[in-house]
This record gives sequence, C-alpha cells and structure tokens, in this order.
Amino acid sequence: MKRLLFLFSFMFLIQNCGYAQAPGTQSVYLELGGAGLAYSFNYDFRFNKEDINSWGMRVGAGGWAFNNNWRSEGLLTMPFQVNKLFGKQKHFFELGGGATFIYYRERYNDWNNGEPRIWKDFDFILNSGDTPAFMGTLNLGYRRIPVDGGFTFKANMNPIFNQNGFWPLWVGVGFGYAF
Repeated sequence: MKRLLFLFSFMFLIQNCGYAQAPGTQSVYLELGGAGLAYSFNYDFRFNKEDINSWGMRVGAGGWAFNNNWRSEGLLTMPFQVNKLFGKQKHFFELGGGATFIYYRERYNDWNNGEPRIWKDFDFILNSGDTPAFMGTLNLGYRRIPVDGGFTFKANMNPIFNQNGFWPLWVGVGFGYAF
C-alpha cells in the first residue's frame, strides 16, 4: 500500500511540474462500482493540460478485506483507462476504455486437519483459481467539472468483459475534487 501511495504521489508531482494548466484538467475521486468493481480511489488527468476536451488517463486502486478465525478474503482492483471528454463549460460526455487488474483471495480454515485450505473465487467474474487476472472495461457517461475546479461528479455505464463473459450493464458513480 505504501508503494502504491508513493506511485500516486510521484505521478502527481510529475504531472504538475512546470506546466501551465487549465482548471479542472486533473481530478481525484472516489468511485463506487465502475471499473474498480466495488469501489476505488482514482486520479484522472488530461494529456494536454491546456485543453479539458483532450485525451486523458485515469489510474486507481480499490478493494476490501475481511478476516475472522475461520475465514479470510480480500479483493484488490487497479483500474487503468484512457478517456476523452466532449463538452463545454462544466458538462461533459466521457468516453473511454481500459483494463482492471484483479486479485481475489479467499481462505478457509479446515479444523479437521489443522491446515488452511485456499480457494480463489470471485463468482460471477472469475472462475476458481484464475486470479490474478485482467478485465477489459469500457466507459460511457457524464462528468460535471466546475469551470474553476472544485467538486466534481460523474455517473457512467461501464461494460466489463473477460474470457468468462460480458456484463453490459455495470455502472459507477464518482465524487471528488477537480483542480
């Protein structure tokens, strides 16, 4: 986790060094659902810092963990997407695509022989034992970015797919800060 925080901080510093930028070309936000599957913290930036309607990229990390005496499970997701904004003032249509790295682990203790048994399973997306994995993601939605930066909101449809299927109605909402 410390390495991931360091990576995000380093990317943020590189993006901000020595460039003039239009307000709102960068944002940090929490997304529920979407490409991060459960929830994810994300950093989004435009490749052309002077034009908010340019191509950009989003990177994030999310997941959860649960642990007790007989069972533990955890999910780590890392969405990466390239996207483009279309619009004027503060209302934009967002279009993009990318991939999400998924690592899921579930462990049960077998009290009969004292040894833990490990199963890897994330039922509807992964077959047993095929994690870590990557999942393709698409992004179609609305993004509100104030003209001078500030509170930002997004609502997207995020179709997801991999070798096990296609889920066209996956959705996500995000709340954050644009600068």
